[in-house]
Amino acid sequence: MTQTKPTLSAETGGTEITRFNALRHGVLSRYTVLPWEDGDEYRALLAALAAEHAPQGPTEEHLVEELAGILWRKRRLRLAEAAAHRRGLDGTLASYRETVKVALVHLDDAGQSESVVDAIRATVTDTEEEMADMAADEAMARRALDLLGTMHNDAYEAALAALREDTREWWADVLARDPDELEEDEAPATADADALRRFLEGEVLSWFESRKKELANRPLIREQAFGEALNSGKLEQLGRYEVHLDRKLERMLAMLLRLKDLRQGAIEG
Repeated sequence: MTQTKPTLSAETGGTEITRFNALRHGVLSRYTVLPWEDGDEYRALLAALAAEHAPQGPTEEHLVEELAGILWRKRRLRLAEAAAHRRGLDGTLASYRETVKVALVHLDDAGQSESVVDAIRATVTDTEEEMADMAADEAMARRALDLLGTMHNDAYEAALAALREDTREWWADVLARDPDELEEDEAPATADADALRRFLEGEVLSWFESRKKELANRPLIREQAFGEALNSGKLEQLGRYEVHLDRKLERMLAMLLRLKDLRQGAIEG
């Protein structure tokens, strides 16, 4: 915005110049700007409006300051709207299981374990990186399965070495499971090729498939969470206040422009 200074008549004294400078520098901002708000931002807004409208006289200066106050309150209104959404989102996170269930009601994903927190905080890049990492992990597991099918004497050791570290740790936990914790028809795992194959095919590969669905469903969970965070009652109140500010803005601007037209007409007359 190009700043233009108002043209002051030769008869204008030092008091008139001082009053315009006081408006332009926002000495009254302490009545509009709350303690935690940025006074420099408000003064910049006020100076820009003063440069645009070049007010002359206390009435025009008052109207310009009214315009600044209205626009500042509209900015505050946007902050209030964002705060209302965050408050609603916090309530949504508290009952995330229900949110996930509703988000995926049209899909056959009753076992979804992805949380709302993970879904809304993960960026597109995060999800892509996680899917790439999982694809590499799955490739290693399938390589281990291929090695188990070679019938070599060291097939078990070779397959175990081919697995990623966290998958080997998972298998170690399975081997170390207390027999008392097993299901009634479940036999203890043994450190051999057949048991490792059953583990990879029955648990690891099925986990990969489930996780792929969970990552693919993240956008649905995000949409559901943000939708549930909408507090229509709160936003309706904010909307009514914004309408009030818009009407006041129109009135102040119309009055200011009318005064400027009258002043210009008087000068030309």
